[in-house]
Amino acid sequence: MIAFTPTIGRLYSYIININSPYTYIYPLEDSKLKHIIRSAKILSPSLCDPRSIRHRVHTTTTPAIAMATSSHSLLLQNPNRALLKTPSRSILPTTHLNTVNLPTKLISIRCAATTQTQDHSPLTQTQSQDRVFNFAAGPATLPENVLLKAESELYNWHGSGMSVMEMSHRGKEFLSIIQKAESDLRTLLKIPSEYAVLFLQGGATTQFAAIPLNLVKPDEPVDYLVTGSWGDKAFKEAQKFSKAKVIWSGKSDKYTRIPSFEGLEQSPDAKYLHICANETIHGVEFKDYPTPKNGLLVADMSSNFCSKPVDVSKFGIIYAGAQKNVGPSGVTIVIVRKDLIGNAQEITPIMLEYKIHADNNSLYNTPPCYGIYMCGLVFEDLLAQGGLEEVEKKNKKKAELLYSAIDGSNGFYRCPVERSVRSLMNVPFTLEKPELEAEFVKEAAKEKMVQLKGHRSVGGMRASIYNAMSLAGVEKLVAFMKDFQAKHA
Repeated sequence: MIAFTPTIGRLYSYIININSPYTYIYPLEDSKLKHIIRSAKILSPSLCDPRSIRHRVHTTTTPAIAMATSSHSLLLQNPNRALLKTPSRSILPTTHLNTVNLPTKLISIRCAATTQTQDHSPLTQTQSQDRVFNFAAGPATLPENVLLKAESELYNWHGSGMSVMEMSHRGKEFLSIIQKAESDLRTLLKIPSEYAVLFLQGGATTQFAAIPLNLVKPDEPVDYLVTGSWGDKAFKEAQKFSKAKVIWSGKSDKYTRIPSFEGLEQSPDAKYLHICANETIHGVEFKDYPTPKNGLLVADMSSNFCSKPVDVSKFGIIYAGAQKNVGPSGVTIVIVRKDLIGNAQEITPIMLEYKIHADNNSLYNTPPCYGIYMCGLVFEDLLAQGGLEEVEKKNKKKAELLYSAIDGSNGFYRCPVERSVRSLMNVPFTLEKPELEAEFVKEAAKEKMVQLKGHRSVGGMRASIYNAMSLAGVEKLVAFMKDFQAKHA
């Protein structure tokens, strides 16, 4: 298959994946040629799985074919596959081709599939050479196979003739997307039927106000257990709409531990107890959960959502921003017990009222459609890995490897968090010589490991190793840390 790009004036070659129900045209040099191909408006390139395609390139001296097709010629549905075995015959209808004679050489390709079935197994342990290991706290790395699937569906979702980004949120196509996303999330977390699942906007920070507005009256007491910056921000916002009280704070210990639950002095008439299940900045994670004496347990799970199994029935509300573990930024997921819906304060803005969103199945207004679609792909991937029990095993293995490297560095690296509550998701650490921190970040970036600088409020380093961070990424970081120590200790 030959493609001529008039903007560049050179010939490029593509691979045909005969495993697909569609005929896709793949670039030999994936990311480098995409902008070239799109500018020529020829068949849309997509990354080719090297496990299922092998190719050989041959040079010939026959006329070139310039494919100046329409913008709708991304793929060919139901091609005659027999034609793929005959290089001299075109697989495209002649009405879509312009033939020109060019004084140049042609490149032809013969493709052979190594298997007749497409492999949908998770690819979370692989990393393309043109991608970095992204240790950002959020927005964070996404599963590579999820990104590739989204890429392949970007232009024409499931033959609908449009992208998910173009769909009406009330059309049947998007309804199928959001319904499947909710169904898969319910399966992952084993969410009971008496809970509603809401796909909202505004980030978890908006829920700091929405929770007291929906659950209590302005003069009713609520308790906050503050183990880090996000718990503290949630408390300060709740003060505006309730009688919020901090029953314990780890601020004096620089947020490095979680208290014993038995010693907590909970307010006897508090309507709920709020916790942040995993503090992204300080790397403190609840391994178990307190039981409210009189009321509900509410948890911000933004940075460990879907990283391990959770007994949803222990909570009145679980909420999370998607951009750390389950999708891109722009989606906020709220899991709320249905009997708590419908009691919002009169001053509650309509967009913060749970009943409005529950009654309208998260479609009261236009939701973050593409973000929800991406979350759905991530949920599919987590299920394909074996569910959250298997995901937790992988996360523990990654965290143990990194913490062992820190603890075994003879003080060159140090994690300030109490060992029993160290996060599996966010690993903060400092260097014995603070003046080396900038060089650490710089040298790591040269090795394609980015976003390792700690939060501006605490400094040091932080490696966020969410679900989508591969074991290979953590292994590479550990090897770099050991090499860096050897050079500077």
